[in-house]
Amino acid sequence: MPSSAVSAAYPRAVLFDLLTALLDSWTVWNRAAGSEAQGRAWRAEYLRRTYGCGAYLPYERLVEEAAAAVGLPAGAPAALEAQWDQLPAWDGARELLQALRPHCLLGVVTNCSERLGRRAAGLLGVDWDVVVTSEAAGFYKPDPRPYEMALARLQVAPTQAAFVAGSGYDMFGTAKVGLRTYWHNRVGLLLPEGAMEPEVQSPRLEEALPWLARFSLG
Repeated sequence: MPSSAVSAAYPRAVLFDLLTALLDSWTVWNRAAGSEAQGRAWRAEYLRRTYGCGAYLPYERLVEEAAAAVGLPAGAPAALEAQWDQLPAWDGARELLQALRPHCLLGVVTNCSERLGRRAAGLLGVDWDVVVTSEAAGFYKPDPRPYEMALARLQVAPTQAAFVAGSGYDMFGTAKVGLRTYWHNRVGLLLPEGAMEPEVQSPRLEEALPWLARFSLG
């Protein structure tokens, strides 16, 4: 993107969590699990494993191990992957990205494998300036290295960038890196103990645009 296209009031770059902030992966996980309760339990166990392991372990393996740990049928992970290309965007996600495209560099920082992360990123119809997966970074968020890799590839300082989170655990990582953060808390998750409060928290994405449009004004 030409530097002249970047508007002064916006951050130079906006980075996004992918599978929770922009895409409704909850619905697909629940469907693959057979019910919302089972899907929530599976997802919670998967998140516990990814946020706890730090250095990258194969994403698909962690998904399978989490399914087994909560007693799901052996076919649940395969059912999830079979529906991967049907991950729906949250209301307002594509509109937000289209509105930001003329003003900011856009990137994804996602806890996922390269194979599945890039497939999911492609569902938004955006020409991303950077896509960083935990596999590429070698670490899972909230380790600072995935966020730092995205910023380095964009050649943007943390103070010149914003992050749109989907999980409260992102606040641990963005605080370490120095990224101002908007938490799209769509499903009403609790902020993990010890995590820094985001600058803005909302169950919808619509409030992100006015926040980003006055970003450099404080």
